[in-house]
Amino acid sequence: MAKGYWVSVYPAISDPERLTPYDKLARLAVQAGGGRVLSRGGRIVAHEAGITQRVVLIEFDNFEQAVAAYESEAYQKALVALPDGVERDFRIIEGID
Repeated sequence: MAKGYWVSVYPAISDPERLTPYDKLARLAVQAGGGRVLSRGGRIVAHEAGITQRVVLIEFDNFEQAVAAYESEAYQKALVALPDGVERDFRIIEGID
């Protein structure tokens, strides 16, 4: 069965320290949903029209689990803590089996 992934790119973060409450709640929600953080804002080399801002990649055992984790009460609480001044491109994608 193909894995599921959360892919988040942050083109703009006005105050990175204001992400701390969201990060804590999101980490707990991801763990409870069976997700594994593969990348969280490490080094980036961008090509073509790529951007070098923060990228977060989280892996789940399957696509349905990734969607369920996003829709969970725990992650919805985390989203409420996402501060103003954060521009985010978030996607849930299915991997190749």
